[in-house]
Amino acid sequence: MPHSHSTRLRRALVALALAALALALAGCGRAGSPPVKGPKGSELPQYPVAKNFRLPDSPTWTQAKRRGHLVIGVKEDQPYLGEKDPASGLYTGFDIEIAKMMSAALGFPPSTIQFKTIASANRETALQNGQIDLYVGTYTINAKRKKLVGFAGPYYMAGQSLLVRTDENDIKGPQDLAGKRVCSAAGSTPYQRIQAEYPKAVLVAYDTYSVCVDNLLTYQVDAVTTDDAILLGYAAKVPDELKVVGKPFSEEPYGIGVPRGDNALRLALDDALAANEKNGNWKKAYDATLGLSGVPAPEPPPIDRYPAT
Repeated sequence: MPHSHSTRLRRALVALALAALALALAGCGRAGSPPVKGPKGSELPQYPVAKNFRLPDSPTWTQAKRRGHLVIGVKEDQPYLGEKDPASGLYTGFDIEIAKMMSAALGFPPSTIQFKTIASANRETALQNGQIDLYVGTYTINAKRKKLVGFAGPYYMAGQSLLVRTDENDIKGPQDLAGKRVCSAAGSTPYQRIQAEYPKAVLVAYDTYSVCVDNLLTYQVDAVTTDDAILLGYAAKVPDELKVVGKPFSEEPYGIGVPRGDNALRLALDDALAANEKNGNWKKAYDATLGLSGVPAPEPPPIDRYPAT
């Protein structure tokens, strides 16, 4: 049997085995998706709930107060960042911890948060329509999005990179993508950058990165591109099968999305982020989640308290 055919067969078997594991654990799952691998609850920090907190100038906070909890949009398929366990329904990851920090700072027990999975392409609409109060899910702050929503933060600085199979030696950076099938999430910043700056790549889009990874494991695409933080999580799950290559070729400041014009909420979240960075909770949350990918905690980026809109 030729080596290339043998390798492809092995990859397909890996994908099938991973799918079988997901099915065995939860009765459902996506073919090829690496299994859920989250933090241990005992290692996560606890966030004291602010007592007698009030933010009457924020219509979003006022509505949440009447409701009794926050509704926060997140991702469910990003290892160590925002991932949902199909068996328990619990969300884990660094973004989830940031959401819990913010909930506590705004006077809501983190245990009361209603998490909602929202795809990248639907984030602005969900905030504009009031489906969610906040969005915490690898959400890059940029000028175009600031015209549609508000942003607190940033709370983390990522950079776009590439995930390939371990036996892929031809792709070392975005300059090698001509004629290659490259997968990313529809509506995402990484998808738009490849489209604009590397037009010879053959772009493939799905709603979630987990489907891209499935396709990578089964040889339907040659690379997956998004922020390095997300890709490191996938590679850490199956290091014999996947690797991150090259240096990051962008800066992606992750922010907390809020309804545009709710400046009181945005600035309160900025204050909460600064306090949790100072008291050590930010680093503890990172170490227990994204730090499991093997990358040490960086310094948090400066918070951008931009003028009211």
